[in-house]
Amino acid sequence: MAKSKKSPKEIVNRKAKFEYQLLDSFEAGLVLKGTEVKSIKLGNANLSDAYCLFENGNLTLKSMYIGEYEYGTIHNHETRRDRRLLLRKTELKKIERRVVEKGMTLVPYRLYFSERGFIKLEIFLAMGKKAYDKRETIKDRQNKRDLDRIKKEYS
Repeated sequence: MAKSKKSPKEIVNRKAKFEYQLLDSFEAGLVLKGTEVKSIKLGNANLSDAYCLFENGNLTLKSMYIGEYEYGTIHNHETRRDRRLLLRKTELKKIERRVVEKGMTLVPYRLYFSERGFIKLEIFLAMGKKAYDKRETIKDRQNKRDLDRIKKEYS
């Protein structure tokens, strides 16, 4: 009997916090096929190259990798197909206005299962960081690690 993998609690785009200054978050549903859902439950997804665009008034998630389902048939999904995001019209208009006017970006950050069992995507309105901001982030992270080490030694 095949041993099943434990489903992951969430899949996170770890590069996003380093590359962008995350401002507002939104929770969006995804239009997925059955084999995509099964593959995500096994943890075969990656958000590192994914991005969001507006097309014909709809928000679309592009270039998100969801591996093929191992036991799928000829009806298996494409690994990097475009997927529609489901948000309320008021949220879509608000996001689109801020992206167009202020030059912000939509960054997919976290893919997770809701309490009801639906797959949700947390997206952020973000501003790109400059090189000096990135260096500052690295410096802060290093200082926090050093402080944690010192606290651990003395406790």
